[in-house]
Amino acid sequence: MRHMPSNADLTQKREERASEGRAQAGSQTLLRGLDVIEAMVDGPVALAELAARLDLTRSTTHRLATALVERRYLTFVPRLGYQFGPKLLELGFLAQQQTDVVQIARPHLEALAASTEDTVHLGILDHDRALYLDKIAGRRRVEINSRIGDRHPLTATGLGKALLLDAEADQWKRLFQKDHASGSPPADYDQWVNRMRGYVTAGRTYDLEENEDLIRCVAAPIRNASGAIVAAMSVSSAAQYMADERMETLTADVLHTARAISADMGWSAETARQARLGRGRR
Repeated sequence: MRHMPSNADLTQKREERASEGRAQAGSQTLLRGLDVIEAMVDGPVALAELAARLDLTRSTTHRLATALVERRYLTFVPRLGYQFGPKLLELGFLAQQQTDVVQIARPHLEALAASTEDTVHLGILDHDRALYLDKIAGRRRVEINSRIGDRHPLTATGLGKALLLDAEADQWKRLFQKDHASGSPPADYDQWVNRMRGYVTAGRTYDLEENEDLIRCVAAPIRNASGAIVAAMSVSSAAQYMADERMETLTADVLHTARAISADMGWSAETARQARLGRGRR
């Protein structure tokens, strides 16, 4: 006997077809938006010319371009037309920064992971969080809850605190309060600030099981040619391998590696001196 589909089956199929149709329409709109952006590669383009290049109607082209202007991917210049907007400059700078620092840092981080046998991380500041760009596992059998692409609290991680060494005290407090409001483990702010002041003097930071139970780390900032902190790196391991004495010993290795990466980024002793003077004015 031939099976006849039920009303529920037919409804489900209609919903699936509708969902597929919406997805295809969304993908088509996205691709058209990208085509609009790519059409600006040679300079400003008037609406009529843009529509002709893309083989779209003027109304569709205007709708796409207007949406991109609202999101700052494009700008409109009277009598010239549409051209690249500031958002593309921002994203381009961030992409270059991320790619460059990962490529430059990789051999240094691999050497440090091999010599310490511990896990090494690399990260940058990303919207009030520490974004992990690279991770090299050590030889010890230690599970560390981190992955490339993860975003962790700045004030509860060694790497995050290293990114904040040049920040003002009021920014420290704002970020501390924000992290703890969003679920960071409880901590005393006065004690945290006192430690941060010591970290500024030492040029490195610690994670004393603040972000993950039984995991400690030593971290340090990475600077560019202007002396600004653009990234940070850390060595992490289980607390049993990270007694206070070993963390002090690791400090020299971590600082050496961070300075080597910074030198490859254009940093020099003169920019370091200027950075110290700037921190001393806080």
